[in-house]
Parts: sequence; C-alpha cells; structure tokens
Amino acid sequence: MSRPPSRRSPAPQRSFPARLLTGVLQAGLVVGLMGLIALVIGVAISYAGLPDYDTLQRSPNGQSIEVRAADNSVLVSLGPSYGEWMPHEAIPDSMKNAIVAIEDKRFRMHPGVDPIGMSRSFVANMQSGRKGQGGSTITQQLARNLFLTSTKTFARKGREIILALALERKFSKDAILELYLNRAYFGGGAYGIDAASRKFFGHPATRLSTAEAAIIAGLVQAPSRYAPSANADAARRRARTVLAVMVNTGALSAAEAEAADPLSVPFVGQSRQAGARWFTDWVIGQLDELIDEPFAPLQVRTTLDPRLQAAAEAAIAAEAPKGSEGALLAVARDGSVKAMVGGRDYVRSNYNRAVTARRQPGSAFKLFVYAAAFEAGLTPEDVVEDKPITIGTWSPRNFNRRFLGPLTLRQAFAQSTNTVAVALAAQVGFDAVADMARRFGITTPIDRRPAMALGASDVTLMELTQSYATVANNGTEARPFGITRVSTGDGAILYERDNESGRVVVAPVIAARLTQVMQAAVESGTGRAAQIGRPLAGKTGTTSSSKDGWFLGFTTSLTTGVWMGRDDARAVPGLGGGLAPARAFAQFMARAVGGTPPEALNTEIIGSDDPYLIEPDAEVYGLSPEDAPYQTEPYEVAPDPALDNPRLDSEWLERAVNQ
Repeated sequence: MSRPPSRRSPAPQRSFPARLLTGVLQAGLVVGLMGLIALVIGVAISYAGLPDYDTLQRSPNGQSIEVRAADNSVLVSLGPSYGEWMPHEAIPDSMKNAIVAIEDKRFRMHPGVDPIGMSRSFVANMQSGRKGQGGSTITQQLARNLFLTSTKTFARKGREIILALALERKFSKDAILELYLNRAYFGGGAYGIDAASRKFFGHPATRLSTAEAAIIAGLVQAPSRYAPSANADAARRRARTVLAVMVNTGALSAAEAEAADPLSVPFVGQSRQAGARWFTDWVIGQLDELIDEPFAPLQVRTTLDPRLQAAAEAAIAAEAPKGSEGALLAVARDGSVKAMVGGRDYVRSNYNRAVTARRQPGSAFKLFVYAAAFEAGLTPEDVVEDKPITIGTWSPRNFNRRFLGPLTLRQAFAQSTNTVAVALAAQVGFDAVADMARRFGITTPIDRRPAMALGASDVTLMELTQSYATVANNGTEARPFGITRVSTGDGAILYERDNESGRVVVAPVIAARLTQVMQAAVESGTGRAAQIGRPLAGKTGTTSSSKDGWFLGFTTSLTTGVWMGRDDARAVPGLGGGLAPARAFAQFMARAVGGTPPEALNTEIIGSDDPYLIEPDAEVYGLSPEDAPYQTEPYEVAPDPALDNPRLDSEWLERAVNQ
C-alpha cells in the first residue's frame, strides 16, 4: 500500500513591519553604495585635475580694495601682502603644533575629512539652532582657499570634501600643512605666516616664539576680529585659548604654556593713515553683506566728505578734555554719513566709539520721552509743574536741586528738567517710551524701570544720531549708510544703493513738535554753547559724575552727534553735554554748513488739516519688547513711602543718572 505524498507546511509569513524594515535597509545599502561610487569617481576626477605643487606655490591669492570718498578721492587702498615662502622644514615646530592643535587636532590621522569633527559640529549646530561650528579640517580649508569661494551652501561643502580627499591622495601631510601655512589669511592684509609675522611682530616667521605662534594660529578663525591690527587685546585672549588647547593635546606642557605669555608679546606699530580709517573700517566690514566677490579687485564709492571729515577731526582734537576720548558722527537728511570720528587717535586706538561703544545717554534720551508724550496728544505749550516726584523709594532730582513750578513742555525740555521727564514717562507709560526708542532705531537693551526716562540704558552714538536725524527728516527714518556703489577694477557694478525713502517713524507733526522743543534747548536752554548763528535744534546729555557728555543736534541739512568720555567710564572733571561736546558740535557745524544760506527749521505742518493722518509704518516698531527687561506691575506716581514695588535704591539711581 503506497503512502500519500507528504505535504510541507508553508513558510511563516513575515509581518509587514519586518518586510518594510528589510526594504528600507536594502534601499539604504543601494543608495549608500551608489553614493560611495559617485564619491570615488568625483575624487578621481578631482585628483586628475589638481595642479602640481609648484603651480600651487606660485598662484597668488587675496583681493585689493580701494575706498573712495564722495568726491572720488582715494581714502585708503588695501591689498594683500606676501612674505617669503616657508618650506615645511623651516617652519618652527611651535607654529605647526599651534595651528594643528587649534584648527585640526586629528590632522595626522584623517584622510582629509574628519567624520568625528563633522559629527560634533553637526550636533552643536543643531543644539544651538544656528551655524556656529564648521568642522572643516585643515585640508578642507586649504581646498576652499585654493579653489572655492566662502559661500555657505551644501553644494560648495560637497565640492570642498571631494577636493580635500583628492588633495590628501596627491600630496603628503607635510606638503598640505606647508601649503596651508603659506596661503592662509591672517588679517591685516597678510597672507601666509611669514607676512603675518613681519606685519605684526616685525621679524620673519623663522624667529617666531611659542607665544607669537599661538597668536598667529588664533587668527585663522576670524582674521578681521582677532588680528592685532584690529584688536590687540582680542588677539592675546585668543592666543591664550590656543595655548590651552596645545596643553590638552600634549603639544606643550603646562609650564611651557605658562612661560609663553601672550601679554608680553609686543606688536609692531601699524603705519596707517589716520582720520578716515574709522569710516573705511566700518564700510569695508559691510562688503560681505552686500556682494559676493572674493577675488576681483574692488572699488568702493562712499558718502564721506573729506572736508567735513577734517573739520570733525579738528573739533574732537580741540575740545575733548585731556585724558578722555571723543567721537563724532555727521549724517545728511537721507542718512548718508558725511564724517565719522571714532576717537582722538586712530593709530593709538582704532576702537570705533562712534559705532561700537555703548554708553549711558543721560538727558539725550529724553527725546523718546517727549516723542511718546507728543504722540499721546500733548503739545510743547502744555503746562506741567516741576515739583517733587516719588516712584517707589526713588525721588529723582533736577541737576540744580531746585523745582521751578509751572513750566511749558518747551521750557521743561529746554532746561532738561528731570522731574518733568519722569512724570511724563510715567503718564504715557515706561513701556511706551521704550517702544518709541525701538521705533527710532535703538537696538541696545532698554531697562524699563523709571530711571530709563533719564537715560540709564546704554546706547551707541550711531543709533542715537540716527534717531535725531529722523526728527530732522520730518519723522522719516534716516538710517546711516556709507556705501553708494561697489564695482570691480574693470568697471562691472556689483552693488548700487537704491535711493528709496525710509519708513515713517513718527508723524511729521510729532517731528515738528520735537524740533520746537530742541530749538528752545539751543536758543535758551542747556545747549546754548552749540549756537552757530543760524537755526539749530539739539539736546545735551550728561551722566552722573561727568562720566559721559553728549550733544546731538541738526540744521535742515545735517545732523551731528558728539560723545565724550573715558573708555574706563571714570569721571571726567568738568565734562557736561552743554560744555565740551556742545562746543565741538558748534566748531564742526560752523565749518560744515558755513557758506550755505541759513534755512528755517521745519516746526510747522503745512498742507494737511489733520497732521495725524500720516501714521508710522507698521515695520518701524522694531525689536520685540521681549528683548528688553519688562515690568509686569503698573507704576504708580505718588509720594507714598509704603509703596515698595518696584523696590529702587534712591542713592544708586541718583548716582546712575543726572541731567
């Protein structure tokens, strides 16, 4: 009897998730294999097209820049400088060790691309939400310097990786490091370590000490920020970081790092044309935002008036008190910068106090208090009372320690009455005053406590001058600018400024009322020393103990801001906004507008039955209030000693703010 054929049980059916996972893995393997093949092909093609070493040695890099004034005269010509080519064996070990430690710790181990560094950079950038770390190896940086632009795109990054892999296949590690150290940009126009050594230390790179090597190695990350020619203190601080990394990597012992003190390294004095260099440094720093041309020679046409620049330098030199610094910024109605002085001596200190320094403005900040009050419906003729006022535990006082009784707002502004300014700010709201400052272009943090009405928050001269220029421009924004056109050496235009009108910050009637009270300040108030025999409006500002003195004012054609003080914020005996700063303003403005017919200031609104029809643009409200300290509880204005919210120290505030 035959047995029936056996029946095999069917194979168990795999679940859908398992089949999906298998499919994804197979697809990933296929894609990865194709990517690897493409990478190998790309590297092979790049390898075949790479120049030989001698060609790479000879090819120059760098870009020349010529900055011209409004009259087409040359302000400054900048260009690359090259030293002697340094063979690998001639480069000091300290220099090689320093650059490898700070830029590429695994240089001797990776094939041109460092997966560990790239992964760490990716994670750090994801956590911070912005691109803060690049993760590029020395070989990748060399590829970028030799063959690519600095444009940050994924396509450029891919080409950079392929070229780095090809360079590693074609040249030895020593050759790559030699190329890098002779071709990298170290700031101040210096390309290569020998040019950098000669420029910053006055001797060839063969004589570099460990401290000097650490300084040069630290420049690569941000040459314009760390170069000794731009910021010697920043260069030394960065060098300390390099030395610490060298200790961590074993390139130096702790004792050797301590002996290599960057603070003891002297820098060669930079032979520079003074004066306009504050301005040219400012405009050159904007080129990367306006154009993308890293190689062709550039001609930059600017707004600077050499005659006005000379007058501005003379005014600061003549009036700034001994031991103090001074800054001046002059802008036309459209915001074009006509003169800029960032200090008393550019060669001694190229820190630009007109653009960068943040100082308390004192009563010059009252512009925003009165702007908010006028926008709330008050007028210069409205009467207020100058009397004692208490907010919490704080009782602000006037500079002369007296109270004048009933005053018009015009008189209160002209006399820079503190109690009236604080009362107005409390009436319209301290938040409203802070928001008004934001609308005018103040981007620095604004403390919204009551003392802000008297200028307790830091500002920059540029932003405060912009605010006064906006008033002079009938309430339309007058943002400072310095570049009108950028072209290549052969005439190709890369950038040309549009002559579009700015945004409306406040209605013209508000600007007119502000002009009225500022005109009174010059004619009969604290700014009388600024008079030049023609219609003028302005405001003084002085901080406690005479640490800062300000004067800002305008004619119909030109707005000028002046600041004076010490960099260390120590008191300057006798400094007040109505004294040296006002005199410097007058000296400059007399030369700047002299020879032109006097024109009346715009203090009236003509041609509209309802001047409030012109409203501020929505965009001018600027930074969010969340960017500054915010007080959630309402402020009460009453002589109530029991009120302790907010708790303010009267003695401290009295020291912090004054006229």
